[in-house]
Order: sequence, then structure tokens, then C-alpha cells
Amino acid sequence: MDTQKTIYDISLLGGHPALDFVNTVDSRGGRWGPDFLKSYDDLVAWARRLDVIDEKDRDALLAKANRSGSDAEKELGHAKDLREALCRLFLSEFDDSQVSPNDLKLVADMARRGLSQQTLGQVGGIIEWRRSDAKDLDAISNRIAVLAAELLTSRDERRPVRACQGRNCGWLFLDQSRGGHRRWCSDKTCGSNARVRRFRAVGAD
Repeated sequence: MDTQKTIYDISLLGGHPALDFVNTVDSRGGRWGPDFLKSYDDLVAWARRLDVIDEKDRDALLAKANRSGSDAEKELGHAKDLREALCRLFLSEFDDSQVSPNDLKLVADMARRGLSQQTLGQVGGIIEWRRSDAKDLDAISNRIAVLAAELLTSRDERRPVRACQGRNCGWLFLDQSRGGHRRWCSDKTCGSNARVRRFRAVGAD
């Protein structure tokens, strides 16, 4: 991954918002970081890119964060706690590691709050769940938790989440390739780099 990128232009390769949220850390391989979520504003920018919030929500959350910087910083910490819990939970699909009850509880509690902020509405003659306006700083985390819970509980209906095998990567993604043997978050970056290393290794022999 390119360590010069910011939250505004990092690649979105996970195939699902919850996985792209985990991937807001540049590397989870041989090294960790850097972290692209440096401020609550970064969290808002990411959420807008993924349509977790709309423009009205963005403006409301930024205004509230500006009025209370300490609360915004605290909520950023909670969001990162959620991110790391999701990373461990989704990795368990890849490496069969044990699932932590504490991680499940954290996601469940946040998802429950997110679901409580939804209402039933009618759109185009169809009744569906609709998100209420984002009024509190934890709205983004709660919405991500809802999306993550939906993905976690759909395990029998999809392929398992995979972790990129690229050196110093470890990004998570849904394998939607035809054969189901995808190894890289991106064939153009980590996949290409791996092939170059193998070619050089063969040449060195």
C-alpha cells in the first residue's frame, strides 16, 4: 500500500464497507500502520465516501465535532476499538482463530444502537428500514456495526473473508473471483509486487 495516501484517496478493495473500514490501517502484515483515521474528520470523510452517511449527516457531525473536540476524539477511539474487533472477527474466517466473546459483544452493542436509530419508511411504494438523521457522534460507528453484523451473520451465504497475502499488507476482502482463489487485495499492487519478487528470486538462483 502507498503510505502517502490519505483517507480521501485510499483504495476501497474490501468489497464491503465493514471490510474497507478495517482497511483504514495501511498495513497489517509484517508491520502495522500507518493509521489513516487520524481525526474524527477523517472518520466522517471515510463514511461519506462509502455512503455510510449522506451530506446532511456529514455537515451535522462535523459541526458537532467542532463544538466538542474532546468528545469527537473519544468517539474516534471507540470507532477504532470497533475496527480492531471487526478485524479479529473477520480474520477468524480466514485463519480459523477463536472468536472473542468480547469482540462479539462490542459489535452487538453498537449494532443494537444503530438499529434503534432506524425507522420504517416507504420509498417508491416499498416499505423498508431507513436510517434516521445522524445526530450523535457515534452514528458512524453504530451504522458500521450494523453493516458488519449483517456480513458476519451471512457466512453460510457467501465465501469467507480473506486477508491479502502481500508483504506488509493484510487487507481484508470478499473473494468474488470466479474460481474463489483470490490471494491479493489488488492484483495490480500486491499481486504484481509478489510476482516481481518471485521473478527476482528465480533470477538470483
